[in-house]
Amino acid sequence: MNFIFFSPHFPKNSADFCSRLQQQGATVLGIGDAEYDRLEDKLKAALTEYYKVSDLENYDEILRAVGYFTHKYGKIDRFESLNEYWLEQDAAIRTDFNIYGTKTDFVYNLKQKSKMKEFFRNSGVSTVQFSAGTTRDSALEFIRSTGFPLVVKPDLGSGASMTYKINNTAELQQFFDTKPDDVAFIIEEFIDGVILTYDGLVDIDGNVRFAVSHLFENSVMDVVNTDNHLYYFCLKDISPEVELAGRNILKAFGIKERFFHIEMFKSNKDGRIIALEVNMRPPGAWMTDAINFSYDVDVYREWARMIVHNETGGPYEGKYYTGYASRKNHKRYAHNHEDICRTFGSKIVNYAEIEEVFSRAMGNSAYQFRSPELEEVRAIVNYIQLEEG
Repeated sequence: MNFIFFSPHFPKNSADFCSRLQQQGATVLGIGDAEYDRLEDKLKAALTEYYKVSDLENYDEILRAVGYFTHKYGKIDRFESLNEYWLEQDAAIRTDFNIYGTKTDFVYNLKQKSKMKEFFRNSGVSTVQFSAGTTRDSALEFIRSTGFPLVVKPDLGSGASMTYKINNTAELQQFFDTKPDDVAFIIEEFIDGVILTYDGLVDIDGNVRFAVSHLFENSVMDVVNTDNHLYYFCLKDISPEVELAGRNILKAFGIKERFFHIEMFKSNKDGRIIALEVNMRPPGAWMTDAINFSYDVDVYREWARMIVHNETGGPYEGKYYTGYASRKNHKRYAHNHEDICRTFGSKIVNYAEIEEVFSRAMGNSAYQFRSPELEEVRAIVNYIQLEEG
């Protein structure tokens, strides 16, 4: 298998995906904008060849790179970045070179939140009420049926960038007075609840080979907008309602041979599962590592086995709850790093600084830790994020 990995040097765990592909026998070809000498050794060892471009946004350069690899190695079997940002460009390359995978004609169903809603309805899973109205009057009409608060977010894109909670008419007016003219927004009802994810691997026949679930009790939107710290838990088990909803959503979208990351609300009001977003990529914020720590598995290897050989291991069993707790440099915490390591040393499985580009949502640094008991993991979060005073 000839596999082109786009931007294999960023984000950092792309090197793990490349390494496992190479170990499974794939010819891994990289296209990136970093100098070859600056690539980490693990990535260099995984790549058969690396093609440096000056600008990852320059489609003509990418075309030439893929053309070069095609001429030298023959038909390209897969082209991937595993990154939401490059979803459209990945699809365009697959379309132009007839490479297996999501093509341009489908990609906007995954990029536009308004189009996602149609697929959610087809899946039979409840979804968040929304309006694509772009005027204050259309927003007020929507509010008459839903009331405040509400959420506004870009129709295109992922993550919590430019996503805001609007509590009253004055804040709504401020949004319309300051919003960028070149960004299309949608308006959604605000759901009081927690976020549960359905994450895993679906094979080329549409079969779920591996799945897990994460629990977010604090809003990533609030984390970004208030520059706060983040925490979440990788769960040992998937609730039946999340499993059912997730599988129905995958079927409605027709997602195949992918890592998937589906976000759902569980309403605090009535316990309903409400579909929020679908992403055809590995989950971010170190969640792939959290999966490994919770299940004692190498999910990078399982993905590569599925891509190259259409096989995975298993059966998989969740053994631990894995927590993630970030810290922000501008906050003053009651316990320092040495306190944390001394108190919970046997439970801490990972600690690292976080790249600046991800720090607004993920924190400036973060810990991962695990325990068979959720309450112990929750206690560690509270200890790490306890602020002075």
